[in-house]
Amino acid sequence: MDEHVVPEELRFKLDNLPQSPGVYQFKNVDGNIIYVGKAKNLRNRVRSYFQSRKGHDPKREILVSKITDVELVVTDSEVEALLIENNLIKEHSPRYNIRLKDDKSYPYIVVTNEDFPRIFSTRQIRRDGSRYYGPYTDVKAMHLLLRTLRGIFPIRSCDYHINAESIARGNIRVCLDYHIKKCEGPCEGHVSQEHYNRMIQQVEQLLKGKTRVLRQMLEEEMQVCAERLEFEKATDLRNRLQALQTYQDKQKVASSDFRDRDIIALAREAGDAVGVVFRVRDGKIVGKQHYPVSGAELESDTHILEHIVHRYYTKTMDIPPEILVPMTLESREALEQWLREKSSMQVTFSIPKIGDKAKLLGMCRANATLLLNEIKLQRIKAADTLPKTVEMLGQDLHLPHPPRRIECFDISHFQGAETVASLVSFLDGKPRKREYRKYSIREVDGVDDFAAMREVIRRRYERVLDEGLALPDLIVVDGGKGQLSSAVSVLRELGLSQQPVIGLAKRLEEVFVPDESLPLTISKTSAGLKLLQRVRDEAHRFAITFHRGRRDKAVLRTELEEIDGVGPKRAQTLLSAFGSVRGVQAASEEELAAHIGWSAAKNVHSHFHSSGDTTGVQGASQSTESDIS
Repeated sequence: MDEHVVPEELRFKLDNLPQSPGVYQFKNVDGNIIYVGKAKNLRNRVRSYFQSRKGHDPKREILVSKITDVELVVTDSEVEALLIENNLIKEHSPRYNIRLKDDKSYPYIVVTNEDFPRIFSTRQIRRDGSRYYGPYTDVKAMHLLLRTLRGIFPIRSCDYHINAESIARGNIRVCLDYHIKKCEGPCEGHVSQEHYNRMIQQVEQLLKGKTRVLRQMLEEEMQVCAERLEFEKATDLRNRLQALQTYQDKQKVASSDFRDRDIIALAREAGDAVGVVFRVRDGKIVGKQHYPVSGAELESDTHILEHIVHRYYTKTMDIPPEILVPMTLESREALEQWLREKSSMQVTFSIPKIGDKAKLLGMCRANATLLLNEIKLQRIKAADTLPKTVEMLGQDLHLPHPPRRIECFDISHFQGAETVASLVSFLDGKPRKREYRKYSIREVDGVDDFAAMREVIRRRYERVLDEGLALPDLIVVDGGKGQLSSAVSVLRELGLSQQPVIGLAKRLEEVFVPDESLPLTISKTSAGLKLLQRVRDEAHRFAITFHRGRRDKAVLRTELEEIDGVGPKRAQTLLSAFGSVRGVQAASEEELAAHIGWSAAKNVHSHFHSSGDTTGVQGASQSTESDIS
């Protein structure tokens, strides 16, 4: 069935998969979730990953090679699977799923849930009954819309809590907005709640892009005022209509059928993609949303579009009856059902081939292509931009090329015990934490920093050479001439005699280079030296953290191993079961016996409760950081 070696337990699961809809989670050898997907038929979908097939994407092959387990969530419908899949991806951020840029930083326009609602922009969504419109990726367009709203409608701009009780008390006074006719004074009861909320309904029509409906409402209201001889109100409504017309003239006409629809298109190249959503209301484009996507090598265009559709309509309640897409969606029926339940109306996906709709889709796709090209250009520009500190470091060290990629090593131990090493990696002056590495020194006994440095340099760069990885532009070892000589000797043995490497001595911040007895003369205020110090300090911090964890575990285990009948395995069992030596001390004989048997449990309980000595572990673990090198 497969070209990879499938573990027996996983093979058993693959042979017994259900044929129902649901969500599958692939896990690696460490139990981490590396991919989440949904399926209408779990058996067919999951097994398809392990089928021998020519032309598989290399990234897909890598994913399959790392799968050691699969966990299922069986659902009643594909709609449920769709929702659960997106929730799990957001919660776990699996390595091989696509990554959509979150729109949480984009603002919304909120209509508050109050007797006299307020309208303003916000970046926080509260579940308090307020209504939210957006998000708006074009902040300038959002502010233009807010100015238009306030120019047409006398909405209150204060943040007072106004209701019938506050009006009756009379403790709020009208502000300047009332006197310049920018507000009708609801705070003093100059306008009824019914009238104010009728105006808010008109505002929401404009927020939804329903300018034709709003125009009709205003014209009818103006006609009624004129018939009642309320000419001042009629004039005010005429002015609102003129302002609305000015706003409409700035919008791009998309179609002449005055239909509400959304248009979703995709542009893609390799693992990068951009999805764009156009909002068309009353035949005019009233908004645009874009979604940059990365890590898309494994996914089809259809799957990427489905993720964009779900992300967009999760965030908005403004759902039109028609959505134009460039291709058939695999989960079209499930998405239509979900949107129908969400909006309480029929929603359909259409694939236009000719006519105005096809032209609209083409314009949306052109926007997506433009945005994708911008992302590529920004990436190229960022790659070509060299930080000044890196450039100055290259000059200070007389290197043939600026050290864009730096790897730094540090050795740490406590009085010769538990010796460890750390490797930190910096790219363009910034830490690359996913490339940090920890090393337990295995070949050195006692205190021998030089030998420890030789071991870790050999282990690191033997692997780099074996796997064909890129060498750094500069290797930094924490220490003086001795540590540097140890590193240089190993690099030469590996055939890397031309590899730039330096030693940074901590006491006087001296920089040593190979085959030179005296340190380089570098200004203490040099930005390049500051970068070196930051790299070295990060390597030291990383090593100290790793060492402290190993030392504490060793101290606790040693304390328990001193008890008769408790060896390393039982000590580890007790620490895993009770969390700490203090937890072991507090446990009863019965609780201890459940894990290590009655005989050893009696010895452990007697050790802690007959001698009264409870300070050994605590005292042993109170060494200070200054004791650690």
